[in-house]
Amino acid sequence: MRTALENWMIWNKATVFGYIMTASFLAHFASEINPWLILGYLLYLAVNIAIPIVKTSKPKRVLTVVSAGFVVAYGLYVEPLFLLLLPINGYELIILSNTRAIFAILFLILSLIMVPYELIPQYLLSALLSFLLITYIHSSSEKLKRLEEERENLRADLQKMTRALSENNEYIRQSAYTIKLEERNRLSQQIHDDVGHAMAGALIQMEAARRLFSVDQDKAVELLGNAISISKEGLERIRLTLKDVKPRPEELGINRLRLFVDEVSAKETVTATLTFGGDIDVIAPIHWKIIQQNATEAVTNSLKYAKATVISIEVRVLNKLIKAVVSDNGIGVDKVVKGLGILGMEERAASVGGTVIVDGTKGFRVTTLLPYEHQ
Repeated sequence: MRTALENWMIWNKATVFGYIMTASFLAHFASEINPWLILGYLLYLAVNIAIPIVKTSKPKRVLTVVSAGFVVAYGLYVEPLFLLLLPINGYELIILSNTRAIFAILFLILSLIMVPYELIPQYLLSALLSFLLITYIHSSSEKLKRLEEERENLRADLQKMTRALSENNEYIRQSAYTIKLEERNRLSQQIHDDVGHAMAGALIQMEAARRLFSVDQDKAVELLGNAISISKEGLERIRLTLKDVKPRPEELGINRLRLFVDEVSAKETVTATLTFGGDIDVIAPIHWKIIQQNATEAVTNSLKYAKATVISIEVRVLNKLIKAVVSDNGIGVDKVVKGLGILGMEERAASVGGTVIVDGTKGFRVTTLLPYEHQ
């Protein structure tokens, strides 16, 4: 596949060559056209068509040298206008040889010796225009090459980040699994140490009481009382252990909301925040479920329609009501049309005697009010 520089080189040659053909034909219009001139056109075309076809650099340089020599010979002995093609062949040879631009200038100065005096302005104009064109295309090609390299580097960085993210997700999964195993092991050890020893002591006391019952009933009753006390203590330890393990309802609800907010901020182009206040211990699991579902529905609507950049979720316990508000800084609406989403939020709130207020005047704001009983 040819590069952009080769394509522009071909068009540059074609333009100058077309001018030479037109000028030479007009100059010989009144007389018979020299057949050597026609042969020169054909030979030049044949050589310069072969240059972009050849794939390797060395044959390209050889053909370029042949083309330049042919231009000099025909320019000196047949048609001086052929010398206008000499700068293009010189630029092409310099580019293929990866030499500096100073050699192009020296080549032009030395080539002026062979150019007839009356063709010097045209020669200089052709050389200058060709030089500017080739320089521009060469710099553009280099810039494009750098951009391609930067794109490849960015692609490689993206692949590394994706791989690192995948490894981090796997690490998080393994860590969560390890934490679960460690917690199970801790509970097992705690039950063994606290409850197991207590039950073993109670069994020993009851076995001793069974053997002494026919001999010393008072001592047997005392041992049974000890066994009962040990058993009660063991059951109390079991209850306390399970109570410590089980998360409180308000912690579970807040953690779910916090996780939801973090996911929205990470996956979407918005900043999501969560605030809460009041005695959230009074919020029952059913209330947390309604708050979570209504917040999810409200945030989804904001992401779809509001064009917001900030979404805020607030949960506050008042004197007799639990107030959950989802608001954004989006475009809002003058009149809120209740679709299935809003109707679903109202139904969930109404199931516990609550209500939902939707306001679209300043951004989008969904307020869920749920009554609760003081404990």
